[in-house]
Amino acid sequence: MDKKLKYNVSQMAQMAMLVAVSIVSLYVVPLLSFFPSAPFLQYDVADVPVLIGTMLFGPGSGLLILLLVSLIQGITISASSGWIGILMHFCASGMLVLVSGLVYRKYQTVASLIIGLVLGALAMTGIMIPLNLFFTVRFMGAPYEFVKSLLVPAIIPFNLIKAGLNSIFAGILFYPLRSILVKLDLLAPPRCKLKK
Repeated sequence: MDKKLKYNVSQMAQMAMLVAVSIVSLYVVPLLSFFPSAPFLQYDVADVPVLIGTMLFGPGSGLLILLLVSLIQGITISASSGWIGILMHFCASGMLVLVSGLVYRKYQTVASLIIGLVLGALAMTGIMIPLNLFFTVRFMGAPYEFVKSLLVPAIIPFNLIKAGLNSIFAGILFYPLRSILVKLDLLAPPRCKLKK
């Protein structure tokens, strides 16, 4: 089989597995609530497989994995939040995926991985401020002043914690997993240009 075709097929299979792992994690790993004033803010590890897929295959593939996860999660475990939940999840985690993926993809070093994940976590936290002020107020019926009052004591720190922890877990797991996949010839070596 042509090497490039082999890696493309392998990539699609691995992306599907990462989607499955992300969804299963929502059922297996307990959801945590850090802020009694905002119990609806629940931490989960579902973004970890998405971030790993982003680093393995690029930000475009990471966004595709995230889109599938958001849709499946939105019609199953988080069905009560409807399309708003799907959109907010995709936009928030999408910022994390896009920023971290673009920074890492450019240099593909440990430093760029760390910098990308830090900047991605900050971007995710930042985008959640207007998303909550608009969507939570406009479509979920929460009073504007109530949402605004939760920004500093709950919403901002929660998103920093969530994005930070998921970035740490993804960063720790990424290199060992990539090394295993390369050794098994299921992933092209880093910066390897494949010839047809």
